[in-house]
Amino acid sequence: MIGRRWVVGAVVLAVAFGGIVPAVAEVSGLAWGQCPPDPAGSDPRLRCAVLEVPLDYRAPGGRKIEIRVSRLATAKPGLRRGVLLHNGGGPGQASLHLPSRYAQAYSREVLDRYDLIGFDPRGVGYSTPITCGRSPAELPNEWVMPFPAADGSITGNVDYARDLARDCLKHGGDLVRHVTTANTARDMDRIRVALGERRISYSSGSYGSYLGAVYASLFPERTDRIVLDGNVDPNRVWHRQWALWDSGAELRFPDFAAWAVREGGFGATQDQVRTGLLALAKELDRSPVTHPKAGPVNGNLFRAIFRAYSYHSLYFPEIGAWWLFLTGRGPAPAWGDPELVPGVPQDNSVAVLMAVTCGDRYWPHDIAQYRREVRVNRARYPILGGMGANIWPCAFWPEPLEPPTRVTPEGPTNVLLLQTRRDPATPYAGALGMRASLGPRARLITVDTGNHGAYDPTTPSCAITETHRFLATGTLPSHDLTCEPDPTQTRATGFVPLLR
Repeated sequence: MIGRRWVVGAVVLAVAFGGIVPAVAEVSGLAWGQCPPDPAGSDPRLRCAVLEVPLDYRAPGGRKIEIRVSRLATAKPGLRRGVLLHNGGGPGQASLHLPSRYAQAYSREVLDRYDLIGFDPRGVGYSTPITCGRSPAELPNEWVMPFPAADGSITGNVDYARDLARDCLKHGGDLVRHVTTANTARDMDRIRVALGERRISYSSGSYGSYLGAVYASLFPERTDRIVLDGNVDPNRVWHRQWALWDSGAELRFPDFAAWAVREGGFGATQDQVRTGLLALAKELDRSPVTHPKAGPVNGNLFRAIFRAYSYHSLYFPEIGAWWLFLTGRGPAPAWGDPELVPGVPQDNSVAVLMAVTCGDRYWPHDIAQYRREVRVNRARYPILGGMGANIWPCAFWPEPLEPPTRVTPEGPTNVLLLQTRRDPATPYAGALGMRASLGPRARLITVDTGNHGAYDPTTPSCAITETHRFLATGTLPSHDLTCEPDPTQTRATGFVPLLR
């Protein structure tokens, strides 16, 4: 399903240290109990606890905030190595229940060796959530993800970004400016201490790749085995990283076009499919089509729908269904309502997205710069119309409280990078940047697909086998690898992490 007011791109997502670590019971005051409800359902063995951490690590004795942590203990404590933390991406994705998802995907060897740990990052979900004080109706995706107007103007985006920055800073209180990647990494280290572990392992993708790299740079000696998928270039965060969405959509498009040609009804060649998609978006700019639940679907909402469903080939039929509906050849596709979580503001994920994106690094305040970049990207990469290069509320945000963390090669050789070749959300250029930043600490595995995330049980490949081998044994490939997906039919599974 897809929601009008927040189109989430939901997709299928060494040097070994020491020996086996004894199992840790109730340690350091963490009281494990029942977890909050999970709409998707969670493993009944999952247990949760609350950890207090400093609001501001520059004043660790001051105000505290809560971090909700989960644990799915190994069934084989005699084989236990340690803990394996997870993050769902975003920034802003709730991650408390992720161990239940990963337990469906990891090999038995991995599950035997780790307690799987999840947590809602600071500001997110059940971890002292923040808000911008807005309803879902005030957060249309095509404005939050800033698509320029049909004529390329960004004047409306400038006004929207200015007002959203004002609201997020006003309603986010003392916490909003402390919701940053570096502080979340520091929270991860507090989780490590609370669990009684000397080191932690970590597996995540998309935004979570950057979070893991920051942790591995702030606390290199406290890392065990690190897996980063769908990688962000740490030197591009965040404006220049988001700008890659424009070129990423173009690189991904041939995969969808090949599906559309095979399916029929969208064009006899890939060029015809491309021409048809661009023409439909322009026609919707002029004359939106009303969906019975979503309301008017203009060109930018259609572009947003294409972007969201391009994250995985399993969702190409959804793009096709919208295309047929918008051209009067098919029924209205399903449209989901925003998810309601008791005690969590409905705009929480957007609030955290803005807080992290704007609080990690300074953004240019020169509006003319964004106009120039949008104009260039619209001409080069027309599918998204220059959305990636456009202005965000960060152009109206105060100076970050600290400089961004430098991701460097200094530390143990214990990082496995996974990447698909045509990922539209975290394009391949980002993985090359992450690989260069980590240098000899890392190995890179590239899979020749266009899905967002290479650790993808629906499309098995060497990324799966090498990840399981690395987590179970600590053995990294001797050199960077490239592979095709395994020669098996793509299949649906229950493992669908959200990596935005």
